[in-house]
Amino acid sequence: MIELKSLAKVNPQDRQADKKYYAQAVATGTTDLERLAYLVSNQSTVREADCYAVISSLVHNIVDELKQGKIVKLDKLGSFQVGVKSKGLETQEQVSIHAVQKSHLNFRPDLRLKEMLNNLRFKLIA
Repeated sequence: MIELKSLAKVNPQDRQADKKYYAQAVATGTTDLERLAYLVSNQSTVREADCYAVISSLVHNIVDELKQGKIVKLDKLGSFQVGVKSKGLETQEQVSIHAVQKSHLNFRPDLRLKEMLNNLRFKLIA
């Protein structure tokens, strides 16, 4: 169950307008690689240390592949791809690497994760 809280936000286009209230998801903790290795090891015959090593290698290789401009597709999870935000310029000839303002990571969830999002249950907390 996903916990929600009410959060007041100002309209950035009209700071004089009254605040409006929005539902915001609240994180209930963090799961790191060590915890994932523990969980995987308890669901298989592989030792926790081996699971950690494999997951750690997976992360390292995902980063390396993304640095090479590749889309990294993890079946049943989704795809990761590097994206950029750039300045808008008048002509194609003006576009260069200097137009890039910021890079970010795009994630496109696979069907299983999309279905999970469509079937979530929520609880409003104080």
